Amino acid sequence: MSVKRSFPIESILATVLLSATLCAAQTTTTNTSGKVSQVTNDLSVTVGKSMLIDTQSPIIRVAVGPGKMAMVQGISPTEVLVNGEKEGQTSLIIWEQGGQKQLYNLTIRPSEADMNAKLRDVRQEMYDVFPDQHIIVSGFDGTVFLRGTVNNLDASNRAQEIAATAGKVVNLLYVKVPASKPQILLKVRFASLDRSKERELGLNLFSTGATNSIGGITTGQFSPPTVTFAGGVGTATVSNGLNLEIFRPDLNLGATIEALKTLGVVQVLAEPNVLAEDGKEASFLAGGQYPYPVVQNAGSGGAPTVTIEFKEYGIQLNFIPTITPRNTIQLQVAPSVSSLDYANGVSLNGFQVPGIDERNVNTEVELKNGQSFVIGGLLDNRETKTFEKVPFIGDVPILGKFFQSVQDTKSNTELVVIVTPVIVKPIQPGQPQPTITYPDKFLPPTDKNPMQNPEPATAETPQPAAAIPVEQLQQSMKPEKKLSAPTSMGAMGGGMSAAGGM
Repeated sequence: MSVKRSFPIESILATVLLSATLCAAQTTTTNTSGKVSQVTNDLSVTVGKSMLIDTQSPIIRVAVGPGKMAMVQGISPTEVLVNGEKEGQTSLIIWEQGGQKQLYNLTIRPSEADMNAKLRDVRQEMYDVFPDQHIIVSGFDGTVFLRGTVNNLDASNRAQEIAATAGKVVNLLYVKVPASKPQILLKVRFASLDRSKERELGLNLFSTGATNSIGGITTGQFSPPTVTFAGGVGTATVSNGLNLEIFRPDLNLGATIEALKTLGVVQVLAEPNVLAEDGKEASFLAGGQYPYPVVQNAGSGGAPTVTIEFKEYGIQLNFIPTITPRNTIQLQVAPSVSSLDYANGVSLNGFQVPGIDERNVNTEVELKNGQSFVIGGLLDNRETKTFEKVPFIGDVPILGKFFQSVQDTKSNTELVVIVTPVIVKPIQPGQPQPTITYPDKFLPPTDKNPMQNPEPATAETPQPAAAIPVEQLQQSMKPEKKLSAPTSMGAMGGGMSAAGGM
């Protein structure tokens, strides 16, 4: 058998590689005949140095993975010399006589001189970027270790990116415990004024036997009386009394007159205030829940069933405040005011389902601390006029006015929504707290001991650590589990609820 003294590098492999020393891990594969056909080892060599590999059988062929990281030379029929050329990872395969193969996961480590030079550059860069922070940089076998204490998580991430230029990084830095996040109080004012003015004028004539006739004359706009004749006697049934009724028994002639004016005013002023932590969502509801039926399909052959679900109404507020680097407050806010509207409701299988009169705004603004914005405004003027008359006779001058009816409705709606975010601090111990003045006194407590344990004078406040590991700080900053607000199910609910990220 003849074996060439040198073998060219062939780019034929692409494998996932592990870094270790020679023979740190070894795997053998056996074919169906029981003959060992493949051996896998981990091999490590330093840039600029060489390693000799011996085989039991003569070598037929050698191949190295892509990247030109190593050079292979045949020394003898059973010996191969591996030279480290460039830092990285690749693969080496040796074919032997008899069908056996040896597969190596080859790691080329940087030389100690190159590693020290990279560490010096990293230390200098660390000093330039973080002159007032204590960061220790060390390295071993191509891995960079960071130790010390930095001011914040951003500094830790930046230091890790700088160290990554010298190799794999193990971040052992400590981070100073950050201060508490600011709290933002959102003040929202809903100012609404609804005015309506309505005028109704109409006339219905009816006869229970005048001139030996039974009937009536109406425009149909306002409900006319129902006239019937039974047993020689005419009877008029008035379903809508309107506001004027006239009947002459001697003439068997009557009239119902609609002449009404209606003025309505609805004023709403709501000022919900909600506190939230920077970047956390908060919500507020002052109102209740109303039930409405929902038809459920029972499947093939089954009768549908009706279940009751609930929908919220009232004064609602949802917002997310975020403090920007400009020290302004970026605000995502969605206020809403809704009320039950039975006039536009529907009846379904005996259920009276009201409609919802709702006004809402969904927007995003940026304000300085204490500034205000009008984020929503509405000015709505409407006029509805309905005119009806009896044909021909309603066109007669003067007399035709009695055979005409008119309904004139005017409405005016004004709505303004104002938001004011304010960065606030908590009330310090011993400072007076806001209270509500009640017009009547409650029952006195049965126990005169204060409901506080332990007493403020004896309570011990644990002191926070000055610095903690990076992993612990990152774990504490993960999003918390979403809080589920309780809801009332079974009857119409009422009251006030609020939720916020404190």
